[in-house]
Amino acid sequence: VQLVESGGGLVQSGGSLRLSCEAPGLNFHDYAIGWFRQGAGTEREPVACINSADGPYYVDSVKGRFTISGDNSRSTVYLQMNRLEPEDTAVYTCAAAFHYRCADLADNRDFLLSINYGMDSWGRGTLVTVSS
Repeated sequence: VQLVESGGGLVQSGGSLRLSCEAPGLNFHDYAIGWFRQGAGTEREPVACINSADGPYYVDSVKGRFTISGDNSRSTVYLQMNRLEPEDTAVYTCAAAFHYRCADLADNRDFLLSINYGMDSWGRGTLVTVSS
């Protein structure tokens, strides 16, 4: 599965960006798509996840600010990011997993990191920089 992110860039605090994750040919009915991020000196963390089964997942720090959505006709998943904060600065990467429960991203972080969050395929990432 090939995943290609776009939409990153530099934005001022309080601003917005929309990231896109294109997954040509991917059957969204069978796959979950997750957005992850890794800031300088930090471990990769999940940000949001969407699938056709158990609804979207958001990490607490982005709830109410970020929205994940999918467009099956374009094989694309979006991450709308509003009210961005400097702490959101990171490389954002999308990933896909077959028959994956987004709710599992709330499990033990050390375990999830050890299995690379159980994702099957990863994109190369797009940089988001939020200036104060």
